[in-house]
Amino acid sequence: MTTTESPAGTSRQRPGWRRTLANYVALTKPRIIELLLVTTFPVMFLAERGVPPVWLIATTLVGGTLAAASANVLNCYLDRDIDARMHRTSNRPLVTGAISPRAALVFGAVLGVAAVLWLGLVVNWLSAWLALGAIALYVVFYTILLKRRTSQNIVWGGVAGCMPVLIGWSAVTDSLSWAAVILFLVVFFWTPPHYWPLSMRFKEDYAAAGVPMLPVVAKDVAVGRQVVAYTWVTVLISLVLVPVAPMGWVYTVVAVVSGALFLVEAHRLHARARDGVTGTALGAMRLFHYSISYLTLLFLGVAVDPLLFFPLR
Repeated sequence: MTTTESPAGTSRQRPGWRRTLANYVALTKPRIIELLLVTTFPVMFLAERGVPPVWLIATTLVGGTLAAASANVLNCYLDRDIDARMHRTSNRPLVTGAISPRAALVFGAVLGVAAVLWLGLVVNWLSAWLALGAIALYVVFYTILLKRRTSQNIVWGGVAGCMPVLIGWSAVTDSLSWAAVILFLVVFFWTPPHYWPLSMRFKEDYAAAGVPMLPVVAKDVAVGRQVVAYTWVTVLISLVLVPVAPMGWVYTVVAVVSGALFLVEAHRLHARARDGVTGTALGAMRLFHYSISYLTLLFLGVAVDPLLFFPLR
């Protein structure tokens, strides 16, 4: 920490560069970026039907990281009033004053421009425009238009989280295909049963902030019913990839087993809600955490299957 003199003659501490850097990194929401890259990296292997060039993997992941970071920083800038009213987000740098709103806005914009230029000049322009679309969808469509207005915000706003699949595919092929669209839909339908359990756990936070997440405006049993429905659609669509790609035994087994466990956890949540269980005993976070494991396993299968291809016939 360094010390400076204020105009009144009193001293105040200014955070050192390490703390400042940590605050800027926190604005990018690294854990969310990790989850997005989980879907980008494996798709490149499927698009290549093998191992893509290492430089292409690296440059695509750099561009995807910059794009996701930009969207997250701009989301923090726009939602700083909500974050201040939610216990879960009350320590974010814009809420505590560690980073000024102006600095965050400039940081987010610079990251976005860097992402588009990097992908366009180093990878290809289709990937760059898809990255720009992802940023716009998350910042404008979800954060500004949907989040504070509808309980279905995460359903349609989740489109932004599906874009890394298309970016990874287009980075390899400079085009899109039905296989990429199917994986896009997997992430799209996976998002509600992933995020709604988290919203169930922190619904008091969302209610206090005036954000109409579905668990805030609907009973747990109704949310559980929708979670089950979206989980079924997610698993079934994941199996559509088998004949379309086509995929072999590795992906098929992973999709069936991990999907079955996903369904079991979703049905258990619904059953507990139907029995009147509330609070932490409802086990919403158990489903939330497994949903991450499910997506990770499924896309690991996407990457490994073309490398160890054992055809179904």
